[in-house]
Amino acid sequence: MTIQEIQEEIIDERFQYVIDLGKTLPLINEAYKTDDNTIKGCQSKVWVHAEMKNGNVVFTADSDAIITKGIIAILIRVFSNQQPQAILAANTDFIDQIGLKEHLSPTRANGLVSMIKQIKMYALAFEAKK
Repeated sequence: MTIQEIQEEIIDERFQYVIDLGKTLPLINEAYKTDDNTIKGCQSKVWVHAEMKNGNVVFTADSDAIITKGIIAILIRVFSNQQPQAILAANTDFIDQIGLKEHLSPTRANGLVSMIKQIKMYALAFEAKK
């Protein structure tokens, strides 16, 4: 194998991991697959629902695209079951550290940013209700 082929294999493995994470995503209830829960700015359809349980924000989500489903699964894994103020204070440097954004198309990268913004908006809304 050439260096280029090995690098591509590693990238493919990373995306396979993202796809596998998407398969473990706690699915959103079909009733929440509405325009209000759609992430604006995503190339694919992505729905995110949030609710408060025992002082923590619990997210469920789904997408009609496998890579996007994996991306939202990563975000749900990080931010679900956390307190609103912790979500608001959290940085998202880990996305750059794992190199996810650099391998996404510009529209998917914009969608990722939109997903993060929406998650933080849910947290802000729940924090404001306190």
